[in-house]
Amino acid sequence: MAVSLAPVPPGPSAARDPREYEQQLLVRYHLEGDLAAREELVERFMPFVRDLALRYSYTDEPVDDLLQVGALGLLKAIDRYEPGRGSKFTSYAAPTILGELKRHFRDRGWALHVSRDLQERALAVGREREALTTRLGRSPTVRELAAELGWSTERVLEAVEAAGSYEAASLNAPLGSEEDEGSSLIDLIGGHDHHYELVESRHALADGWRELAPVEQEVLRLRFTEDLTQREIGERVGYSQMHVSRVLRRALDRLDDAAAA
Repeated sequence: MAVSLAPVPPGPSAARDPREYEQQLLVRYHLEGDLAAREELVERFMPFVRDLALRYSYTDEPVDDLLQVGALGLLKAIDRYEPGRGSKFTSYAAPTILGELKRHFRDRGWALHVSRDLQERALAVGREREALTTRLGRSPTVRELAAELGWSTERVLEAVEAAGSYEAASLNAPLGSEEDEGSSLIDLIGGHDHHYELVESRHALADGWRELAPVEQEVLRLRFTEDLTQREIGERVGYSQMHVSRVLRRALDRLDDAAAA
C-alpha cells in the first residue's frame, strides 16, 4: 500500500508505529525539504548502518571509518528513496550502504592494485572464515572454506593471496619486540650484495682476457669451463703437463694483475 504524500505535521506524535513515523519523516524531507527530518532519519538508522558496517570487522579498517562510509551510503539512500512507492526503507537502503562499503574497500582500502572480482572474492573468503571460525571454534581449512563457498580450492587460495595486498607494511615500521627495540623491518631483509664489488673486477678481467695469447685463453677455457685436468689439456693442445702448468700460472697472474690495476 502506497504511503500518502500529504504533508505530515512534525513531531513523534504524528505516528505511533516507528516504521510509519520514519516514512513520514521521509515524506517531510522529500516534499518539504525538511532538513531536520533528514537529520532525524540519519540518527534513527545509524544502528542499522553499524550492523552492516560490522560485517567487515574482520578487516583491519577502524570501525569509525567503516561507520563514516556507511553513513555516507545512508545519506545517499535517504536522498534517492521515493516514499510514494511504499517499499520498506531498510530494504532499499541496505544495498546502497553495502555498496558504499564495498566501494571503499575496492578503491581506497587496497595497498596494491587488485581486480574488483578478486577483491570481492577476498572479502567473501574473509567473511566466511570469520563465520566458520565462530562455528567450528578453530580456523577453517582451505577445503572447508571452498566447500562452504562452493569454489575450488585454487579459487580460495587465489583470494587468500589477494587479501595479502590489502595492507602494505612500512619497511621503517618498528618491530615492536623488546629484544629488537629500535630495529625495523628493513633491518631484517636484504643485505650487502658482494656481487656489486665484482663488477669493476669483471670489466678489468675482460680487458686482461683480451691481452692473453690465444693458447693461454684456450688453456684457461679447457681448465675452468670444461674442467679438464692439466694432462688432458696437454693432450688437447699438444703440450706437456708441465708446460700446461706454466701457461696456466702465467695467464692467471696476468689476469690477477689486470684485476688489481
